Amino acid sequence: MSERIDERIREIVSGDPYAARIGAEIEDVKPGWARVAMRLDPGHLNFMGMVHGGVMFSLADVAFGAAANSFGTKAMALSVGIDFLAAPQVTGELTAEVELISRAGKMGYYRMEVSDACGTVVAKCHGWAYHTGKPLREDGDGNEG
Repeated sequence: MSERIDERIREIVSGDPYAARIGAEIEDVKPGWARVAMRLDPGHLNFMGMVHGGVMFSLADVAFGAAANSFGTKAMALSVGIDFLAAPQVTGELTAEVELISRAGKMGYYRMEVSDACGTVVAKCHGWAYHTGKPLREDGDGNEG
């Protein structure tokens, strides 16, 4: 597996509008691997003043999507599970790293870790992706591009 991905693929994966909406930015992506970070703000906290579990899940899911689609073909989540291990710091950054563990045909199994600004692993996730084999983007003529 190559350690580099096509810059066009990097741009497509980095253009995720949901990631932008929650403030998640792709720091690095390679085939089957990604690291995504977000700076926490008061809007990421729940009614108890803690980082909302959905924020941690969303960050992991953005990283999962980046890694699964890093091969240049469309992939989508079939299932994702999360275990919350610790309450993260409410300031600073959260970071999610994901890696492809196993791939058999069109199925890929991925593991994700979410860490807070102190480096504490606050959540672990796992997920299955379905790799369609279809290109991420087609040119204006409907051809692969």
